[in-house]
Amino acid sequence: MKRNERPSEQNVRQMKQAADRFKENVGRVIVGKSDVVDLCFVALLCEGHILLEDVPGTGKTTLAKAIARSMEGSFRRIQCTPDLLPSDVTGIHYFNQKTGEFEFRPGPIVANIVLVDEINRATPRTQSCFLESMQERQVTADLETVMLPRPFMLLATQNPVELEGTFALPEAQLDRFLLRLSLGYPTVAEESGMLERFRDDQPLEVLKSVLSTDSLESLQATSRTICVSEPVRDYITAVCRATRSDPSLRLGASPRATLALQQASQALAGTGGRDFVTPDDVKRLAVPVLAHRVLLETSASVHGLTTAAAIEKLLSTVPVRVE
Repeated sequence: MKRNERPSEQNVRQMKQAADRFKENVGRVIVGKSDVVDLCFVALLCEGHILLEDVPGTGKTTLAKAIARSMEGSFRRIQCTPDLLPSDVTGIHYFNQKTGEFEFRPGPIVANIVLVDEINRATPRTQSCFLESMQERQVTADLETVMLPRPFMLLATQNPVELEGTFALPEAQLDRFLLRLSLGYPTVAEESGMLERFRDDQPLEVLKSVLSTDSLESLQATSRTICVSEPVRDYITAVCRATRSDPSLRLGASPRATLALQQASQALAGTGGRDFVTPDDVKRLAVPVLAHRVLLETSASVHGLTTAAAIEKLLSTVPVRVE
């Protein structure tokens, strides 16, 4: 597809159909939470990474596994602990006695979908080895650079409540996550449906893939051609720039965040069957894309303000230019 060429109706329709199939498939395991599942597919279209942050037992790991099983490709899981080493993630060179040569044994990071469970339990030294893979889609081990398979997506979970024995993620790493999502507690109807669904069997064990890696790459290419008009681009820029001058924030959104907000808005529009982005797409994504990338001033934090609330407040003050 040529640069600046808008996608065809058929391509947009295929994107929406793929999103519906994915949502239905994950819904066989995750009861409710359709908004979260929608945004997970948005991240797949952007080849972005997701930080699932919630209290224990809300289904973070189950959701990550359901996403991985819904698409073809390799899947690996990394259980983070304080004694996890960078070489346990990236891989090592070992001496093969049969060939008499050193060979590279790839670590679990070399896969299409990687679940990094309880990422904040890894030490800063180990956390830093994820930075290269998340941005450059490659890892370096013993001066050798190994390209990661495409598409590549990292799903990380963390528990924000239990802080003993954990290490806070640095801002440079948080900025590499496209979205930060939270499942939250289920409603009464959702919890009742969960009991019914998991009474006799485990639907995750029989979940089938509904999306191949080739088709996903095609959908990703289509997503990048979704039209973003000049007024919408100006709105995206204004929202991100407003975080840098807000008195309640001491760290605003980076230029990487501005690009992420546009890319995610294009993907969201495509999953809705549209070949153009609206300001409502931007507003829906502003909190999951930006809230984890900004830092509150101490005075604002003391008064109970959260980064999500600060972004919501900004959205109510930044005007949308009418075309």
